[in-house]
Amino acid sequence: MKKLLSIVALVTFFVTSAFTVNQNSSIYADEDIVDLAIKTEFLSTLVAAVQAGELVDVLKGDGPFTVFAPTNEAFAKLPAGTVETLLKPENKAQLQAVLTYHVVPGKVYSKDLKNGMKAKTAQGSDVTITLKDGKAMVNNATVTAADIEASNGVVHVIDTVILPGM
Repeated sequence: MKKLLSIVALVTFFVTSAFTVNQNSSIYADEDIVDLAIKTEFLSTLVAAVQAGELVDVLKGDGPFTVFAPTNEAFAKLPAGTVETLLKPENKAQLQAVLTYHVVPGKVYSKDLKNGMKAKTAQGSDVTITLKDGKAMVNNATVTAADIEASNGVVHVIDTVILPGM
């Protein structure tokens, strides 16, 4: 029962967040992407990864950037031990590759997305956008909240960690 209530609360939060963001996309306009993520509990794993990957200064930079931000639950869906392995100092280059695969230079809003479009990531590979049944997907990840405006870009929350080459 507790798990069910937690899921209902999480879904309610996402629906409310998505509605709020669509009504006022400038809610975080004074915050940079990193500060926005730090203030968002369900992005704490992403924040830890950005810190371990030494990308904080980059994502606090002028940008603009579009970040597809995986939730804590998205990271939890990875095979057991993956996050812990990526966070080790000796795996920093691999972690940076994964994280920069979630970043597209420039601002890309949901209204700019076209079905089948490709976007070049900061990692160097493309992601593919799919639009179906009113939902946007980035590779195999569904966008659960879109167009969250930050001072140096825009954030779209996704439900799955996207990996280069997959």
